[in-house]
Amino acid sequence: MVMAFLVLPMMVQGQTSFGIRGGYSVSSMSYRYSSGRPAVSTSGISAPTFAFVMEHFAGKNAGIQIEVQYLTLGFTQTDTILIGTNRTEMNYLKMPVLSNFYVGRGGRFHIKLGPHFGYLLNATDVQREFEGPLFLPTYGGRRDKPRKFMYGLTAGAGLSSLFGKSTIEGDLRFSYEFGRPETQDRIFDMTSTNIEFTLTYLFQVAKTKLQK
Repeated sequence: MVMAFLVLPMMVQGQTSFGIRGGYSVSSMSYRYSSGRPAVSTSGISAPTFAFVMEHFAGKNAGIQIEVQYLTLGFTQTDTILIGTNRTEMNYLKMPVLSNFYVGRGGRFHIKLGPHFGYLLNATDVQREFEGPLFLPTYGGRRDKPRKFMYGLTAGAGLSSLFGKSTIEGDLRFSYEFGRPETQDRIFDMTSTNIEFTLTYLFQVAKTKLQK
């Protein structure tokens, strides 16, 4: 409700563009299996990501960007003693709501920052070769019941170029998750992060006189 009151005054003036964003994401996860234990890091998951994008500028160099994004998070854990690999992938529908700041004209530097929210579509244990209380559990089984809701912060920077009504953007983004998929206390604590390398194409569909 609060977000609606903030966004609606901006939408009555300015410039609006729609487009698509695509690229690759690399997620990683660290955890502590019990209190007082050091964090254990796991290898990341690399996967394609894509999103539908709406960008609106109410001022000359500032605005808001809202996306509906398909994203894969997860972990790959390898044990040299048990000689095996565990890999779990979690597919999310994610919605970043980002403040957008630009510097420059034709070739511009931009910064994006804001919260994101999402919903877990499915979880799959792609590979499972060892078990134990010191390792991350499964999340794709019938009894696992991972948490569906995700939320966190996203920040990014990049460059963009204008071609008439079209815009091409290159982005590097970092996301931190405050929520965690574990709901059964099998792991004491978990931290998930994600880095994205993407390109965005936007096409301007509306521009009021107040923006000129």
